[in-house]
Amino acid sequence: MPSSPRSTPPEPDTAADAAHASHAAELARTREFFGVRAAGWDAKFPDDGPRYAAAVAELALRPGDSVLDAGCGTGRALPPLRAAVGPTGRVFGADVTPEMLAEAAARHPGNATLLLADCARLPLPDAALDAVFAAGLISHLPDPALALRELARVSRPGARLALFHPVGRAALAARHGRALTPDDLRAEPNLRPLLAAAGWHLVSYTDTDEQYLARAERTTDE
Repeated sequence: MPSSPRSTPPEPDTAADAAHASHAAELARTREFFGVRAAGWDAKFPDDGPRYAAAVAELALRPGDSVLDAGCGTGRALPPLRAAVGPTGRVFGADVTPEMLAEAAARHPGNATLLLADCARLPLPDAALDAVFAAGLISHLPDPALALRELARVSRPGARLALFHPVGRAALAARHGRALTPDDLRAEPNLRPLLAAAGWHLVSYTDTDEQYLARAERTTDE
């Protein structure tokens, strides 16, 4: 009896494997950086609270809304988010650094459901959210396009997105002793097409010394 032909194993997807490894390495570096700084993070920026509250107000949340604080860190945005959606709303906070989530849980108990999660792979269903708040997130994402698509997946059509930082790009670069470069993803000419490709429409853009705030809306899927 002739032997049955052997199936040829599929070729390994080396490009996908390399991308996955790079993504995982970036997340590990983020955890390492923020993990050791979590306990003293808020003390470094004691005056940022009102700026967070003002940025949350720009989302125009309503009682009963569902909102995600993506990259929530120590949870500075969680109290104003909870106040905006009220007791019938849902607030989620997602972060990849366990120490940051522990600080958020200790400082703001009962304000949110906290998720230890990569913003590029969220444990939330499709179209679950009315809004996403993201403070200082874009510059720490291994793959910003992938994460923005994931935020679009979990947001309903018409949902709002706020990309925020309590100081503008120039002030932040000066703080770190760097110069602004044309490839900065947070610059409006770069951010607008990045958002559009991920399912978001840029509605407004503010970049001053006192605030960075880009507001977008989830587009309707064709």
